[in-house]
Amino acid sequence: MAAHDPVEQKYVYDFAEGNKDLKDLLGGKGANLAEMTNLGLPVPPGFTITTEACKAYLTTGRKPDGLAAQIEAHLESLEREMGRRLGDPDDPLLVSVRSGAKFSMPGMMETVLNVGLNDRSVVGLSNQAGGNDRFAWDSYRRLIQMFGKTVCEVPGEEFEHALDEIKRAKGTHNDLDLDADDLRGLVDVYKQIFAKHTGREFPQEPREQLDLAIRAVFDSWNAERAVLYRRQERIPADLGTAVNVVTMVFGNLGPDSGTGVAFTRDPGSGAQGIYGDYLANAQGEDVVAGIRNTVPLQELEQLDKTSYDQLLGIMARLEEHYKDLCDIEFTIERGKLWMLQTRVGKRTAAAAFVIAGQLVDEGLIDLDEALHRVNGAQLAQLMFPRFQLDHEFEPVAKGIGASPGAASGKVVFTSARAVELAAEGESVILVRRETNPDDLNGMIAAKGILTSRGGKTSHAAVVARGMGKTCVSGADELDVNVPAKKFTVGDHVVSEGDVVSIDGTTGKVYLGEVPVMPSEVVQYFEGELDPENIDDALVRAVHRIMTHADGARRLRVRTNADTGADAARARRFGAEGIGLCRTEHMFLGDRRELVERLILASGEREREDALAALLPLQRADFIEIFREMDGLPVTVRLIDPPLHEFLPPLEQLAVNVAVAQERGEDVAKEEALLAAVRRMHEENPMLGLRGVRLGLVIPGLFAMQVRAIAEAAVAVVRDGGTACPEIMVPLVGAVQELETVRAEAERIIAEVVGDSGVEVLIGTMIEVPRAALTAGQIAEAAEFFSFGTNDLTQMGWGFSRDDVEGAFFWRYLELGIFGISPFESIDTDGVGRLVRIAAEEGRAARPGLKLGVCGEHGGDPDSVHFFHEVGLDYVSCSPFRVPVARLEAGRAAITTTGSDSR
Repeated sequence: MAAHDPVEQKYVYDFAEGNKDLKDLLGGKGANLAEMTNLGLPVPPGFTITTEACKAYLTTGRKPDGLAAQIEAHLESLEREMGRRLGDPDDPLLVSVRSGAKFSMPGMMETVLNVGLNDRSVVGLSNQAGGNDRFAWDSYRRLIQMFGKTVCEVPGEEFEHALDEIKRAKGTHNDLDLDADDLRGLVDVYKQIFAKHTGREFPQEPREQLDLAIRAVFDSWNAERAVLYRRQERIPADLGTAVNVVTMVFGNLGPDSGTGVAFTRDPGSGAQGIYGDYLANAQGEDVVAGIRNTVPLQELEQLDKTSYDQLLGIMARLEEHYKDLCDIEFTIERGKLWMLQTRVGKRTAAAAFVIAGQLVDEGLIDLDEALHRVNGAQLAQLMFPRFQLDHEFEPVAKGIGASPGAASGKVVFTSARAVELAAEGESVILVRRETNPDDLNGMIAAKGILTSRGGKTSHAAVVARGMGKTCVSGADELDVNVPAKKFTVGDHVVSEGDVVSIDGTTGKVYLGEVPVMPSEVVQYFEGELDPENIDDALVRAVHRIMTHADGARRLRVRTNADTGADAARARRFGAEGIGLCRTEHMFLGDRRELVERLILASGEREREDALAALLPLQRADFIEIFREMDGLPVTVRLIDPPLHEFLPPLEQLAVNVAVAQERGEDVAKEEALLAAVRRMHEENPMLGLRGVRLGLVIPGLFAMQVRAIAEAAVAVVRDGGTACPEIMVPLVGAVQELETVRAEAERIIAEVVGDSGVEVLIGTMIEVPRAALTAGQIAEAAEFFSFGTNDLTQMGWGFSRDDVEGAFFWRYLELGIFGISPFESIDTDGVGRLVRIAAEEGRAARPGLKLGVCGEHGGDPDSVHFFHEVGLDYVSCSPFRVPVARLEAGRAAITTTGSDSR
């Protein structure tokens, strides 16, 4: 090659050329197959086509230059190694074509087994198997079925109906009862189905089969279910998938063959032991699809002790090597064990914490890595309630507890119906014989999933665990009739719309709605459980990891609380102060009449009387909150929303007045109220007379609130407590607004505080884009900034958060414009840049400026990491989210290596 010739990009790697750290390039499956190959484990030979090839294909619609030649070269090398040629009529090499992205996406993309079979090589395959015609024709019908559905979009149910029809004619429900002649006839039927839908005969050329299967795997990256799954799991859309071409090994050669899935620890609870499913005389798809019920992995010891002992040794070696729970797929071919895949296994939230603690105890990882192995979303799952079974609730069925939790809802039998009812606000339980990747929409919409087939490694179980959904699988007492929209269990018939409850820990199924009770993790945070004196591995693990997170984090965590009760609970959950106390919530209920008096005041005297009546009520509220937060900072936001929100809606009031006038009733008061509402009516009140503007336009309103705050703080201090009030002025857009309010507030504070020792900070919310862009000026009048990221997002994007979620966000998510709603997780590129600018320029003007955030993003795990990076001092969130924010603040502070906690 001449020195100036470009170097051809390498798109294909033999397994021996890769390793587990090349997941970006080889995908998780390919990287781990390479790692096992290099460890000397029994892996069928093969090669991996990289994610770079996929991305190039998806960009241009064709395979990149050089890929075809590289595939040909690696296939020839594989044929030499195996001593067979792909699809050879006498001694065929068969391969599987499997997807494998960087992050596990179980069942979301495509797989084709037995590539290389045709009308001639099926005879050669039978000869290879010692004249086992049944095995050969079973493998051929599987290829046509998979290839037709995956590569050529033939409706899968047509193949399934044809299989069911042959079994009915044979008088059986079991695939294994079909003999070679039955399967030979089934192949002919499958070919007819294929030709009907594609307009061509099933391809007989092995290389054409291989090339089309590779293309189908590439295309499956953008299949609807894969896109939906990535969005649900927040997996980037630009990663692409690798393609693994692997020599076929067969678990369906007879009773001395089989296939299974194993976990090095229980993915449901984290308990150590032997966990997994095995299915004799089957291929791997039979296990994960839940088509036939498996047996526990332990039973393999009686069936094939040599393979069982070898498998346990490999499992122990892999767990020590990966330093984590490993999920393993294997096949036994006539007594020979083959490893088809390993990966760091998906687990439930409870198992994640328990396993992390166990691995620390075993010296495999340190506490920093243990903290990295869990996340706030998992902790939030653990705080959900569980069933309270101290009543007469008898289960009607019991399956396998595949993904824990307690879920009740109306029974539905299709994904479409689950989505429909969930959109109407109903809780639903999706009931299926077994799920498949096309059910993903319904699984997302449902509160829980119940299947009559499958085990802990079925599609339903794996996907539900990944999503944190409650799932019971393999409840084989259920006779599920999807067309009739009912299932039967014993003497009970449960129809669509009936309510059932499922326990994803015990696997029990109950009729009706079962009451729930708090989780033990919430009881721990409430101080009701002592982690040092309880035999509960989960609580001990949570306590240990939370303690480490608290020691590691720089960000403080406050709460959003408006009452003493909320403040007290948040403090029990670990809140280090209140970052947002909304004073407008104190004007509701019985106090609404006082607000009406303020709004309707015809002169200064009436307005002052109304404010004077509100003052002691506000003062009492603040005293209660300061006492609960004794010694911790409390940021009180002065009233923010437009005052007309405290009045009846204009249309409703106008109708009421008109009706009363028609009846001749005295409506003088109502007419005055209607006039006030009309006077204050705004077309866009969120951008109108609210926040600091109210304080400048309504004389005495902010002054009353400042006085109530200061008097409450002094009262608490004089009673022996400590109060640390911070007054926050909302919606500031110009420093002059803040300066005006501050001057009045400082006068009142000086008058009230005297020599009590109370110190009151005055700051502002940064929620208007102009405030962020002029933060250097505003910081000269502010002792702290608190970012109101709800309004900052609303104004930054030009969205009305009250309207857009239902109006068009679904379409933006569907199109990939959003990966997630910007109100749920902060838009780091746009709104986040405003936060960064304000933080940097504010601190440049006032080096000691305190920075926090009090929008909903304060409890979002991804947003917490961003706020740590920007250098904020604290985040504030609802009481229930405080532990989540504490954990994520700790995770943000550590330098992490190792597995991704996704």
